[in-house]
Amino acid sequence: MPQLQYGQTTIEWQFQPDSQLKRHYVTVERGRPVLLRGPLVSEQEQEALVRRRARWIREKLALVNQPQVVEAIVTGSRLRYCGRSYFTEVRHTQELAMPRLRFTASRFIIENPEGPSIPPERLMPVLESFYRDRAQEKLLPRVRHWERETGLKAHGVRIRFFQSRWASCDAYNVLEFHPRVMELPGSVQDYIIVHELCHTLEKNHTKAFWAQVSRHMPHWQKQHEYLESALFGDAV
Repeated sequence: MPQLQYGQTTIEWQFQPDSQLKRHYVTVERGRPVLLRGPLVSEQEQEALVRRRARWIREKLALVNQPQVVEAIVTGSRLRYCGRSYFTEVRHTQELAMPRLRFTASRFIIENPEGPSIPPERLMPVLESFYRDRAQEKLLPRVRHWERETGLKAHGVRIRFFQSRWASCDAYNVLEFHPRVMELPGSVQDYIIVHELCHTLEKNHTKAFWAQVSRHMPHWQKQHEYLESALFGDAV
């Protein structure tokens, strides 16, 4: 498996050709080689792509390889929504067949048939369903708003699960957003929307693409840096 040295960090990567992708993506996961996906290129070109993102990869490797602490969610835990963390109340509700989650203006309430605590793996499907519903309700109108502001037009908008991306713009200019975008602050959600709308004109991260982003959102760098701290994959 190919590898390169970046300072004190050895970066080992695996290449996965994907002819349906228009550009290359890097994904960092715990305990695995870095995954590089995209159009078929030589090993030398792969190395250049990985080296281009080596600093980002090193930072993400340090994050994902930290010791994992898996704690049950209990009353007093906090869950993220639109850039804030909210107090969470867990209620033991025996008559339910499955956990249920709802959000008030100030807190999450989890009704759990199994007791006053719930493991993260049991909560995640319920929480992602909440994010998906809120994305349909709140994110799609924001896309329409930014279409009016920028004059750019998507041919459709969908909410869907990705393995390691926040959003995408496909070859037909259909925008797709991961439900977990709803974890992020509203300003970052707006940046993701503008970013993907600009891909309706420029599919790759060219100078022309970034010029479009700057035109419609002059101070995008702060929001981009916020996303750089996330653990999802990154385009190169």
